[in-house]
Amino acid sequence: MKLLGSTTSPFVRRLRVYLEDKDYDFVNLDIFAEQDRTLLTEKNPAQKIPALIDDDLCIYDSRVIYRYLVEKFDEPKLSWPQENLLTLIDSVNDALVSTLILKRSDIDTMQDALFFNLQRERTKTVLATLDTAVANGEFNQWHYPAICLWCLLDWVDFREMTTWHNFTHLVQFFQQNASRVILHSTDPRL
Repeated sequence: MKLLGSTTSPFVRRLRVYLEDKDYDFVNLDIFAEQDRTLLTEKNPAQKIPALIDDDLCIYDSRVIYRYLVEKFDEPKLSWPQENLLTLIDSVNDALVSTLILKRSDIDTMQDALFFNLQRERTKTVLATLDTAVANGEFNQWHYPAICLWCLLDWVDFREMTTWHNFTHLVQFFQQNASRVILHSTDPRL
């Protein structure tokens, strides 16, 4: 089994953390380099990471990959409330990744424009909702949604996209899990 991705992607990192005790190979790609982009396109026509190759099968999208792995390893599926939490986390990840790409394309992402205003509003609302979910104990276990939340928060800091440090429960959650070895070994700053 091979996981195609990059060390800086929060969507890839969450799967690397989840796969900590499983047998797989990680293929670190520079998706903007021609050779790696060609390989990625051959495996995933959507040209997005991550992609999981398992024998002759290639699975796209972190959410679908996770569902595939849960089935493969005969692990419990996420509950519907957990699926909703993951949708919230993914919405902020998607919004901020899109904003980062636009920023790197020399577009002023701080302008007063519908797209950027919606992304900022979504991010603020979802972070507040996730803060409440942490306070309510929904992230007390180190499960896939918790992994995804931690990777999101760390990626936001890494890319300096927004601040979440004014949310007390998110800060507490982040600090409580920061010493996990797998989080250090998958740190995008390394």
